[in-house]
Amino acid sequence: MIAILAPAGLSWRATTPAICFRRTLSVAPRRLPTRPYLRRSLATQAEDVRSDANFRIPLIDFSKFLTATSQAEKQRTADEIVNGFKEVGFIYLDKHGIPDDMVQHAFRKSAEFFRLPINLKSKLAWDDPRSNRGYVALGRERVTQSDDLAEIAKLREKAPDCKETMEIGRDWDKTWKNHWPRESDAPGFKETMMHFFQTCHELHVVIMRAIALGLDLDEMFFEDKIHEQYHNLRLLSYPPIRTEILQQEGQARVGAHSDFGTLTLLFQDAVGGLEVENPHTKHFQPAIPIPGTIVVNAGDLLSRWSNDVLHSTLHRVVAPPAEQNSTTGGITPARQSIAFFCNPNFGTEIACLPNCHGPGREQKYAPVTTEQYIVRRLAVTYN
Repeated sequence: MIAILAPAGLSWRATTPAICFRRTLSVAPRRLPTRPYLRRSLATQAEDVRSDANFRIPLIDFSKFLTATSQAEKQRTADEIVNGFKEVGFIYLDKHGIPDDMVQHAFRKSAEFFRLPINLKSKLAWDDPRSNRGYVALGRERVTQSDDLAEIAKLREKAPDCKETMEIGRDWDKTWKNHWPRESDAPGFKETMMHFFQTCHELHVVIMRAIALGLDLDEMFFEDKIHEQYHNLRLLSYPPIRTEILQQEGQARVGAHSDFGTLTLLFQDAVGGLEVENPHTKHFQPAIPIPGTIVVNAGDLLSRWSNDVLHSTLHRVVAPPAEQNSTTGGITPARQSIAFFCNPNFGTEIACLPNCHGPGREQKYAPVTTEQYIVRRLAVTYN
């Protein structure tokens, strides 16, 4: 059973309209005096999440950061976010500024795309890890923590991921082009996804400002390291499947893995199935969908940047409760989600932050560029 940690006075059923943000809404940044090394506030939360019985993903009211009238207000929300990533690696972001009708429109256009005939989708196929763009058919991808090609090939043959995806990058790249369907085949698809891509980028920039404050850095520390928008907008479609298949050894809709970049913004439907590993017990716990929220998790590069102060937590997608059918047995229903994988600029060197190492805390990772890390991980993931 998963418990949801909500700030005092906040209900996840709150119906307060989302605050539509733009860059002009951000409060002017200020440099804070250095505090003790990554202090641990919210200590009770830290103790509570260490057992499976009390495992919780914090629910953060982000409007308090977006509309803060003082630096102290911003700092409180920043600390909540960073403590969530320290203890769990995941948060629910509520009142984040992206209107629900925009999210639902993106879901509708995604569903329309996946209903296209396979021959049309196959013409848009993903073909290069450096590009990371295009359509990925069922069974082609097998996400895993392994980087051994032979091992991944065996996993893919035995238990491929039960999903199809469409990968979209920045549309102005001079080298790599998005694989768009024809407008006549998918009316409004390109326009919708490019608008959603930009909106997610803008939110990610503001979240990174909050993370900088929570790590005792200048609020704008990450600004010139993330502005080139080397992100990946991933549309996911999980078809209905017999539950007994998902219960076979090694099989899942998506296998256990961590994400590669800094943050992931996940928009999920009501079907569910996402599970998050408790970093303290190594047991998986369900991350139930909460209407109006975005599931946000720290990725590998943010974890490397912070010398593992922030967790890049393993997660997977498994079978939610099945619908019973008298002739076929349990059927796991179709599921849709949209993931926005936030990445630093490809040329950015990811080296340990200056306040995340010192006497008694050695640097765990050698410096690496964003491009080197992500392309290497992608190259072994796909068939």
